[in-house]
Amino acid sequence: MEFSFSYYIGLAGIMVFTISGATAALEHKEHHHDVFSVFFTGFITAIGGGTLRDITLGNYPVSWVKDENILWAIFVGFLLVILLPKVVTKLRNELFLFDTLGIGIYTVLGTRIALDHGVNAFASALLGMISAIFGGVIRDTLMNEVPFIFRKEIYATACLAGSVLYLVLNEWECQANLNLIVSASLVVCIRLVAVRFNLGLPKLKIF
Repeated sequence: MEFSFSYYIGLAGIMVFTISGATAALEHKEHHHDVFSVFFTGFITAIGGGTLRDITLGNYPVSWVKDENILWAIFVGFLLVILLPKVVTKLRNELFLFDTLGIGIYTVLGTRIALDHGVNAFASALLGMISAIFGGVIRDTLMNEVPFIFRKEIYATACLAGSVLYLVLNEWECQANLNLIVSASLVVCIRLVAVRFNLGLPKLKIF
């Protein structure tokens, strides 16, 4: 079977989200985490958003059930955390690398998958965003942390911007792989700039 560039990028997204979730479990000081709990946190972070997207689209069986390679990507991400914990923790702390790359990849692929299922552009953008953020929401909830989408920093908005750019470039018939890279890069850049300069959307006030 011949796999496309976007397929391998998707597997990379699965792996980095696994690393994000598993590392969060290892770093959490309030709970003791054994090997299984670290794996489970990485697993649920990796598949959470994609599973919700597949259920919404009626895409059964969901992707990680029908594609064994997704499970292998999760396993590789988990092994990297177990074998190289200091390396992945340093990268995660300094650059928010794994969260940032994960949401960039998931946003664009989620949007494209929704389009491939005949969903309208507006819903496709929302599903792309959901694909990217929902695994992190589950991860943070398991860790008793406030999910990123409820914090000041720009997070979901970055994903939505990437989805919209992907849809615009797709409408302009931009080459598919180039569109994927450019749109995912926009998400990554917005997220890194937001963290670096502590940027956020205006807070709503109830009068």
